[in-house]
Amino acid sequence: MPKIILFILAIIILAIIIAGVIGIIYMNNYKNPWDKKLAEAGITEKTSQAGKVKFNYAEGPDNGPPLLLLHAQLLDWYTYSEALPELSKKFHVFAVDYPGHGKTVVPDNYPMTANQIGSDLATFIDTVIQEPAYVTGNSSGGLLTAWLAANEPELVKAIVLEDPPLFSAEYPAIKQTIAYKSFTTSYNAIQNGYNNDFLMYWLNGSKTFFKNNVGPFAEPLIEFAVNTYRKANPGDPVGIVYLPPVVRELIRGLNYYDPLFGNAFYEGTWNEGFDHAEALAKIKCPALLLQANYTITAEGILDGAMTQGQAERAASIIPDGEFQRVDSSHVINLEHPDQFAAIIEDFFLGE
Repeated sequence: MPKIILFILAIIILAIIIAGVIGIIYMNNYKNPWDKKLAEAGITEKTSQAGKVKFNYAEGPDNGPPLLLLHAQLLDWYTYSEALPELSKKFHVFAVDYPGHGKTVVPDNYPMTANQIGSDLATFIDTVIQEPAYVTGNSSGGLLTAWLAANEPELVKAIVLEDPPLFSAEYPAIKQTIAYKSFTTSYNAIQNGYNNDFLMYWLNGSKTFFKNNVGPFAEPLIEFAVNTYRKANPGDPVGIVYLPPVVRELIRGLNYYDPLFGNAFYEGTWNEGFDHAEALAKIKCPALLLQANYTITAEGILDGAMTQGQAERAASIIPDGEFQRVDSSHVINLEHPDQFAAIIEDFFLGE
C-alpha cells in the first residue's frame, strides 16, 4: 500500500511539473496587456543624450505640465506602466531609467553617487523636458527626487517622495535594514564575478525570497522561465507576466540592473556629499512625503523604507512639506496604481 501511494504521488508531482513547464513556455510568449494600454495612451519608449548619459525613458503626449517619474532601485520605468495611462491624461509624463537601471547607458567608470546621478537628471530636465517639472520618485528614486529639489530648485515645481529610505539608507542605520542584504549581494557579485548576468546571479541566491513571495520550489521554475523567455524573445525585457506584480517587475529590472549601483550603497559612497537632513532642509518647493507599511523583525531589522520616527523626522525638516501614510507595500505605484495616480494629481494639480 505505501508503494502505491508513493507511486501515485510521484505521478501527481510529475504531472504538476509537466503542466508547469508547458504553462511557462506558453506564458513566455504572452505579451503584457499593459503594452497595448500604454500604446493607446500615446506613451512610447525613447532614448535621448543628456550630457554624457544616454537616457532611456517613456514619454507620453503633451497633455499638461511635465511630470518626471523616478522608479525604485532594482526596477525600471515600466514599474509605472499601470499608472502612466491615467497620469498621461493630465500631465506630459517622462518615466526615466536613471543610471544603473534599465536601458540607460553611462560612460565607463561612471560614479554611482547621488550627486552624479542627480546632476545628470537635472541635465535631462534641462535638455529633454526643457522646462521645470513636477517630480516624483520611489525608494532610491525618492532620494534622487529630494536631491533635485534641494540642489536644482529652478528645475523643480513640486515633489512627491514615494516611500524613500531617508536616514535609513545612511550609515550606520543602513546595516539594520532588509535592503542591506540586497546591497551585500551586489557587493558579492562584483567581488566574485557574475558574468555580466546579475539577474541569474541574483536568482541563484534568492531561494528564500521566492519561497516567501511566490511559493515552494519557485526559484528553479522561474530560472527556467527566464531562460526560456530570453531564447524566445532575444533582446526584449524579461516579462514573466504570471508572477506577482512586484516580483514580475523585479525580474524585469534585474535583467538590466548594474550591481555597481547597489555596491555604492554597501560601501557608503552613494551618499557622499548628500546628507539627507541637510538636503531636506534646502527644499523650498511644495513636497509630499508618502510612507508605506514597514515592520521591524525579531532581530531588529527594518523591513521597509523608514521607521515611523524616521518618516516623522523627515517630514518635520522639509519647510513646505506634507506627510501621508499609505496602506501599501514599498512600491505604492505598482500595488495601488489608481490610488497613486490620484495622490499625484491631487497634490500637483489641486488647489
